[in-house]
Amino acid sequence: MSGLGGPGGASGLGGLGAALTWAKLREVKCAELEEAADGWGRASNRADAARDRIDTQLVNDLRRTQKGEAARAAVRRLRRLSMNLQYIYTECGLLRTALNSLAHEMKAQQRVLRGALDDAAALKFTVHADGSVSYPAAGEGLVEGKPLAGGRASGVPNPGLAAPSGLVGPNPNAAKAQDIADRIARAVRAAAEADWRYARILRGLKAEEGLGVPAATWTDAAGDAAAVRQAAGGYLRQGIPHDASPAERKAWWAGLTDEQREEYLAVYPDQIGNLDGIPALVRDAANRDNLQLLMGKLAGRDDEDAVTKLAALREIDRQLGAVQKPGDPPMYLLGIGDQGNGRAIVSYGNPDTSKNVAAYVPGLNTSLDEEFAKGDLKRARDTAAAAREIDHSTAAIVWLGYDAPQSPDGLSSLAVAGTERAETGGHAFRGFMSGLEVSNDHDDPHMTAIGHSYGSRTVGAATQQGGGIPGVDDIVLVGSPGIGVDRAEDLGVGGDHVFVGAADNDVVTHLPSKGQGLLAAAGRALGPAGSLAVDAVHSGDDDLWFGSDPASEGFGARRFAVDPGPPLIGLGSVSLDAHSQYFDPEMDSASADSIAMVVAGRGHQVKQEGAR
Repeated sequence: MSGLGGPGGASGLGGLGAALTWAKLREVKCAELEEAADGWGRASNRADAARDRIDTQLVNDLRRTQKGEAARAAVRRLRRLSMNLQYIYTECGLLRTALNSLAHEMKAQQRVLRGALDDAAALKFTVHADGSVSYPAAGEGLVEGKPLAGGRASGVPNPGLAAPSGLVGPNPNAAKAQDIADRIARAVRAAAEADWRYARILRGLKAEEGLGVPAATWTDAAGDAAAVRQAAGGYLRQGIPHDASPAERKAWWAGLTDEQREEYLAVYPDQIGNLDGIPALVRDAANRDNLQLLMGKLAGRDDEDAVTKLAALREIDRQLGAVQKPGDPPMYLLGIGDQGNGRAIVSYGNPDTSKNVAAYVPGLNTSLDEEFAKGDLKRARDTAAAAREIDHSTAAIVWLGYDAPQSPDGLSSLAVAGTERAETGGHAFRGFMSGLEVSNDHDDPHMTAIGHSYGSRTVGAATQQGGGIPGVDDIVLVGSPGIGVDRAEDLGVGGDHVFVGAADNDVVTHLPSKGQGLLAAAGRALGPAGSLAVDAVHSGDDDLWFGSDPASEGFGARRFAVDPGPPLIGLGSVSLDAHSQYFDPEMDSASADSIAMVVAGRGHQVKQEGAR
């Protein structure tokens, strides 16, 4: 698929390039370009509708009603067809935007040209085929007092048209003619440059021969999208309200036409899909498309970072395409990106239609890798499944929207970590939660912020920025090394709405204040004897690395029961497993059930455990 023709039937500019004159520019029929764009848009929409029918109806029906190798082979072929249709949707959308953007730029230069021609006509100047402008005699000389001769002004350097020298007064028409000639020349040059730029891009928007869309083709598609964005310039990008509030972004999206929305989704799925305040269904659609472009982009690289992130993206893509079991919460991709350590926001349950919405912030050593795509997504899925048994109108989200501290040795990483990443992440998390609040269909949804490990410090930072976390009613902190405040009531939701889980053998929840050292933490994790030794030295000290211990009596939160977890040192090996079991319904059902109760709005029913 290439060139300016296609479903709309227009042939475009016909390669005007360097041969473009002001007369040709005046006659360009931009409506034909827009008609062609509409045709490609219709083709894109049809492909999207067909893909959706395959994914949501045909595959599920086939898997539900048919068994055996023949059925599995049919599913694989349908999946391949779905991917091909997704590619058609993406490329046709790019074609539509490229043509619309070209028409937009041409119309802008036509307006400049018409203004110059109208001015020339009003002054009775003559515009020649080469864009030069003749003007009549006017004014008078300083010596003889006679009208000064007319002349000819050119919008390009032309020594032959230079005004004669001598002691003469200026012809008042000369400057006017020069201005008109300059405007004509600038319009023609800008239009010719746009024609060349878009002709190059449109020639590149074509698929390889054959019925398949291999990974290499998606790599090309990622390059196509980048080229269209660069060429389109301000046609769409300047309209995206990056600096607006989530409420203003929601209103902006609601005010767009269907055609405008389709163009934004086709050309800027990465930006629309990660824009807080945009409806969840729109973000999901945008991010699913951007996921394919990201995988194509990373597949074209072979460095370690790209390989790691690509494995995670492929696992997320696999889960998005998996057939759901009855009762499973539906999966929505609310954010995806490869910047920094990677970004991914996944919801189980629609956060816009659910009355209860929870967002879990992971911590130490979390990045966009296969472990995150399997482990952290499972935590959100397990939480959603358990909470929906209490109240079906519930969604649970894993939010990797910041760069958590990274180190091969997680404990030492946390020990040296400062608060900068938590502060930056907290700001982003506030924006995300504000977006969830404004896009939710309920007047007063019940919202919960969950922080695990360093993620609890990030949640704590979010509460201290601008009056708390928008819309959040309850806060859950598990495996916390401290959250930066001394009392639960400082988090903005009231002490009775702050819930803490701290396993006895979770060394991170014993990480001492900066004045104590890591050896004390290890001593506590060794068991009762180690704890007695530490307590003897630091009696009455409830401080952790990032402030007061959330599980302490002085902090004033509601501590719920959790399994103690395996000790740090046992059977000749070191284990940090006690730090990672809070969400697991099999390894720590008491903790997982308590978290689900809070998320479902039943925090008052959670069984409490004595504070430290």
